[in-house]
Amino acid sequence: MVIMRKFICVGRNTSSFRRTVLQVKAPSSRRHDDPETSHALTRGQSSAAEHAPAPDTDDKPRLRAIDLAQEVRQEKKQTGEAGTAASARPGRVAELKRFSQQLQNVHPNVLAKHLHRGVLYTDKDIVVVNKPYGVPVREDAGASSISSVLPVLSKMMTGMKVKSGSPLLPCLGLEKDSTGALLLARSEEVVERIQSLKRNNQVQRKYWVVAVGVPVPSDGLVDIPIIEREVAGPQPHFKMALSPLFRMSDAGHGLTRVRGHRQAHPAVTKYRVLESCGGCSLVELQPLTEVKHQMRVHMAFALDCPILGDHKYSHWSKLAPQKLPEHVLKKLGLEQSKIRYLPLHLHARQLLLPGSSGQAGIRVSCPLPKYFLQTLNRLRLNSTEDKDEKSPSEIQDAQVQKR
Repeated sequence: MVIMRKFICVGRNTSSFRRTVLQVKAPSSRRHDDPETSHALTRGQSSAAEHAPAPDTDDKPRLRAIDLAQEVRQEKKQTGEAGTAASARPGRVAELKRFSQQLQNVHPNVLAKHLHRGVLYTDKDIVVVNKPYGVPVREDAGASSISSVLPVLSKMMTGMKVKSGSPLLPCLGLEKDSTGALLLARSEEVVERIQSLKRNNQVQRKYWVVAVGVPVPSDGLVDIPIIEREVAGPQPHFKMALSPLFRMSDAGHGLTRVRGHRQAHPAVTKYRVLESCGGCSLVELQPLTEVKHQMRVHMAFALDCPILGDHKYSHWSKLAPQKLPEHVLKKLGLEQSKIRYLPLHLHARQLLLPGSSGQAGIRVSCPLPKYFLQTLNRLRLNSTEDKDEKSPSEIQDAQVQKR
C-alpha cells in the first residue's frame, strides 16, 4: 500500500491558511515491487490527489466554522483600525482649524460675549479674562482685537448700562497666537501701578508650553540677550535671535566674554520641566524680562526644544511649517503636509499680583484650552495633577467669578 501526502493552502488569503493532508490509497491490484508500475502509479495518484476533495483525516483537526469566523472578525478589526486612523486625519485637521480660527474675523459682540464668559477674576481695580487663540490684544489690520471690544465688554460687566464709568484697559500684553490669563485695568492709575510693579519684578506670570524635545537640565535659567536680525534668502524676513555675551575660548577650555551688541535686549527666562514622554515635554516658563518672542527664542535656540506649533522659530534660514519627527506626527494624528494648521502651544497659565494696603495678593490660574489638552493626551503628558508651585502664605487663590 502506498500513501501519498500533499499540502494545500486553504483559506481566504495568504495570511491565514490550514495545511490539509490528503491521503490517497492505492488499488490493491497493482504490484508494488515493479519500479515502472510503481512510478506510473505515483504520477497518477498525485494527479488525482490534486483534484480530489479533502476528506476527513485523523492527522489534523478539520477547520471549524467558528474558527473561520473568529479569523474574519479579527482581520476586519485590524483593517478597520487602520482605515479609521487614515480617515481620522482629515477630521483632525478640520478640528484644529475650528479651534484656532473660530474667533478670528467675527463680529465684535461675539468676541465680547466670549470674553465675558471667560472672566477669571474681577474686583474694583482689575479684571482677568481668558484670552482665546489667534486674537490680538492691540489693534491689528484685518482682524478683530480685544482692545476694540473692551467698551462692549465693560457694558456687559456693568449690566449693559449705556454710560459705563469704568472703562477697561489692557496693561499686560499677550502674543496673538498665545492663550491664557490676560490682565485688564479699570483706570489709567491702575495701569501705571501695574507697570511699576512689573518693572520691579513684582508681577509674576507663568506659562505652560509643549516642547518638541526635553530641556537638559530639567530646570534652570536662560540669560541670553535677544536681538532682531534680518534673514537673507529667497524670502528675506526678520526674526528675533540670540546675541550671547560669551563664547567658547579658542582653546575650548572655557568661556570668553564678548562685547554686547548695542541693539540687543537683556532677556532672562526661568524654566522647569513638568512632564516628559516620548521625546516631548510639558515645560513651565517664567519670563523675568519682557522682550518680543523671548520665550519662543530661548526655547528654540538656547534649549534646542522649540515650542510645538511654532512655525516661525523652528527654522532659522527659511519660512516653513515646523518639521516634526515621525513618531510625534503619528501621536498627533497629523501628516507633515498638514502641520501648518497646528497652533502654537503657549499658554499663560498663572498670574500673581502682590497685595497692597494690607490686602492679600492675588493668584489667578487659567484653564488650558481644548486643543492644548488634546495634545497633552495624545502625547501622554500628564496634566491632571496640580503642577503649579504652592504660593506663599500671603497669596490667596482667586475665585472664578462667572457673570
